[in-house]
Amino acid sequence: MADYKADSEAQLSKEESARFIIDLFHRTILHHGMWYGEVRHQMGAEKALGMLEKAFKTSFAIQMNHLGRMFGFELVDGIPSVLLDMGEAELDELKDRLAKNWLVNDGVWFQTIEQSEGLGEAKRCNDSCWAHFSPFEAATIKQGLGLSDNPGLAGLKRALGFRVYASINEQSMVDEGEKSFVFQMNKCRVQAARKRKGLPDYPCKSAGLVEYSYFARSIDARIKTECVGCPPDEHPEEWFCAWRFYLD
Repeated sequence: MADYKADSEAQLSKEESARFIIDLFHRTILHHGMWYGEVRHQMGAEKALGMLEKAFKTSFAIQMNHLGRMFGFELVDGIPSVLLDMGEAELDELKDRLAKNWLVNDGVWFQTIEQSEGLGEAKRCNDSCWAHFSPFEAATIKQGLGLSDNPGLAGLKRALGFRVYASINEQSMVDEGEKSFVFQMNKCRVQAARKRKGLPDYPCKSAGLVEYSYFARSIDARIKTECVGCPPDEHPEEWFCAWRFYLD
């Protein structure tokens, strides 16, 4: 059923206007991503990431200033005051909810393709998506932490603690000396949910090889990635997947 029965935006009912506003948010978010994708395609990932950072900061400030005047909040050093007025517990809850929403969105996309085109096509799209998302996530974390161009394994350890997954799953790191460490995903929400339902592990190794290697080398191009184990591989009870990062 169509959301809008009117012949023009000016004739929408109150409920239809509310739905239209949600749609405008959706269009803005998707158009933002399309701009980045096209610049990456035309000019390369490195230049696109730099332009993305500048465009996002400028666009966000303009949009939030406009919305702030409507809803009665200000920007304090680029942060909406409504967030600064929240307590630490509320902020932690919001961070967790947004991270879980990211995972929901990821899962819905996977299932939508799987139901329409099959598991193989869903996995192919998923792996390709990680090839773009991991460098982007690494770049935003690297900038947020103020890491140098080549922060080494210490920089990678810090960055891994700020991924979206760090707010969703339980993870740990095991040092192997100065030139390597092993990252373990001790509790994975996706795999744990499958286990509760009596389902086998989801075979995520192909995605993980892209996800972790692209993330690590985006933090420091010298860092190499090796899979210790990841489904469909057998793994011990204490972790679902494990990855070794080392300087060659």
